[in-house]
Amino acid sequence: MSSSGPSGTVTCLFTDIEGSTKLLQELKALYPDVVALQEKILRDVFARHRGHVVDTAGDGFFVTFPTATDAVQSAVEAHQLLAKEHWPADCSVKVRIGIHSGEVFRKNEKYFGETVHEAARVMGAAHGGQTLISGAAKVLLGESLPDEVGLVDLGEHRLKDLRSPRRIFQVAHPSLQREFPKP
Repeated sequence: MSSSGPSGTVTCLFTDIEGSTKLLQELKALYPDVVALQEKILRDVFARHRGHVVDTAGDGFFVTFPTATDAVQSAVEAHQLLAKEHWPADCSVKVRIGIHSGEVFRKNEKYFGETVHEAARVMGAAHGGQTLISGAAKVLLGESLPDEVGLVDLGEHRLKDLRSPRRIFQVAHPSLQREFPKP
């Protein structure tokens, strides 16, 4: 990681392929090709929206953005491109995305703080093909939602390891799937 990532109040975005273990079992030797293609698509999208890839693990990403708007634009574009892709063996690749904004601190080029953990928990509540954002990220978005993007209030939910429920919102766009089970 370079020192070029944002600091102070940032927006953190986490991704993960839903059902990746099952996908690996089905695809076997083709699975690395799927992960590599997903990784290329996401890295290109993150770069276009000023995202700074902090870390990867397996098929997931941890990315920071200087603004919540950048993160939301990135998530919408990522879902659009992933849905259009022709995947090996005609498999279905659905990525879940979680976004949260807040204060972070950095040490030795790594990010720390409750903001990082909460962003991961927001992602953990999402379903494949869905982007969820926290109330804090919504506040930072203010009136600067990207074109055709809306937010659906999903109410308060308990997220793993967090003391109190958090209000979360689903990012909505005409080109994206809209109906999902509850978080």
